[in-house]
Amino acid sequence: MTTQKPEEKEQRRPEVKAADILDPNNQIGVKLRSLYAAAQDEAIPDRFLDLLEKLDQVEQRMASAKMAE
Repeated sequence: MTTQKPEEKEQRRPEVKAADILDPNNQIGVKLRSLYAAAQDEAIPDRFLDLLEKLDQVEQRMASAKMAE
C-alpha cells in the first residue's frame, strides 16, 4: 500500500474516457472552466476599482442621509 501526501491526492485527475472526450457537453464544460480560470486570474482594472469606490461613497452618503432623517 502506498501512502500519498494530501497535495498529491489533489493533483490526481479522474480517469478520462473516450466517450467523455467526444461528448459535446463535456467539451463545453471543459472550455468554460478554462475560460473562468483565465478570467479569475486577471487583475481588476484600476478604472473599475475607481468606479466601485465612487459607488461606495455615494451609498455611504445616502445611508447617512437616511439616518439623519
